Amino acid sequence: MAKLQLKSKELRKMGFPETPAISVAIQVMEKHYKHTPLQEVLALLRKILAQPSDYQEDEILSKIANALIEKKTEAEKVEIPLNENATPLKIYGKEHISEGAIKQMEHATRLPISVAAALMPDAHVGYGLPIGGVLATENAIIPYGVGVDIGCRMSLSIYPISETHLQRKTKDFERILWDNTQFGMGGEFRKMQSHEVLENPLFEEMPFLKNLQKKAAKQLGSSGSGNHFVEFGIVEIPEGENEWNLPKGKYVGLLSHSGSRGLGANIAQHYTQIAKQKCLLPSEVQNLAWLNLNEQEGMEYWLGMNLAGDYASACHHKIHEKITKSLGETPVACIENHHNFAWKEIWNEKEVIVHRKGATPAGKGVLGIIPGSMTAMGFIVRGKGERDSLQSAAHGAGRQMSRSETLNSVTKHSLKSLLEKHGVILLGGGLDEAPNAYKDIHTVMKSQQNLVEVVGTFLPKIVRMDDGK
Repeated sequence: MAKLQLKSKELRKMGFPETPAISVAIQVMEKHYKHTPLQEVLALLRKILAQPSDYQEDEILSKIANALIEKKTEAEKVEIPLNENATPLKIYGKEHISEGAIKQMEHATRLPISVAAALMPDAHVGYGLPIGGVLATENAIIPYGVGVDIGCRMSLSIYPISETHLQRKTKDFERILWDNTQFGMGGEFRKMQSHEVLENPLFEEMPFLKNLQKKAAKQLGSSGSGNHFVEFGIVEIPEGENEWNLPKGKYVGLLSHSGSRGLGANIAQHYTQIAKQKCLLPSEVQNLAWLNLNEQEGMEYWLGMNLAGDYASACHHKIHEKITKSLGETPVACIENHHNFAWKEIWNEKEVIVHRKGATPAGKGVLGIIPGSMTAMGFIVRGKGERDSLQSAAHGAGRQMSRSETLNSVTKHSLKSLLEKHGVILLGGGLDEAPNAYKDIHTVMKSQQNLVEVVGTFLPKIVRMDDGK
């Protein structure tokens, strides 16, 4: 007889609250009722849900009952007040940032767990923290302070291929991108991919993650929608020393931007709901609900977040490995950095959790990539370790128009003309990602001269994206 496999959506459908009770129920039933027919298990769970107090003395089922009983109603909860005095906030390029994004960051500085904060020059409004927001907290993690696309990152491979070769063999490079990439919110490969990240024991130890493993295997090496891309372009390395001992010159580069796909999105949504259940906040900051790291749910999220980050990295490595094989070349340099993540770091001689939502780590000597738009150059940078920015920098140009605003102001003809003017070929892509939607990358870089130094540049030439809108 096949072993019992429960899915969290089945428990939600019958009315289980979005709390750890779901994970507890799956773990208990799959361990102690693994050979019981599914329908019988579901029927028993309905009884426990209806009257959990009847099962508090049961040696096995009491764990589920107690998890359900521990859930307090909203009326029983006491709203957590915001601090009157905000923690320090440093804003870079304030004149180019919307009031809405600044207001979001100011709200975050009044959370009782906040220690320090910074706002990057590419900032714009987001859920919870604004995109470009950096927040240090004390022993607490904010799922929406990390973001839905956990571990989203940039990855650059530099090849010993000349600019003229890219120009002469444009169609070959286009074909390589078409053949070796997969895009879209639900995009996945027919066959499950293999990688050591999929063998992480957390997939077995955490019931919630177990149900995501198969999907993760099919999406490994794919990219999301929106502003995610895989593109060929020209890397220019100036005169002077660099980490790879590359001589001054122009090289063909492969740059990718994507994250943890459905795995990260599900982790973010699941633990955000749990955080909101446990942490009742005023309406204006509800999306900043947090989990304490000394509690089970907080540690579960922390482990899940790190797994999603490793998975996002594995996706990029798969993409670059496939394309490198098709090119028949070996990279002379590789650079990778991530955003939408949280790190344990030291601030004022004390360990804190630094959330970087759409912000690039910029510790002293740390390398990163800050892209512009599909028609604007990006920058390879080296962090300066600026304390006031919490050792962070922008993660891109940043949107100046929402997707709906962009769709109302850009036409297919105007986008085509702009791409032709800059000599850029777009494979897929939608009007909502038109270059007009983004801030001037040079203005952004000027606003953060104290945060990073430029090591090289990347100019897009062949851009592959989801079809978009």
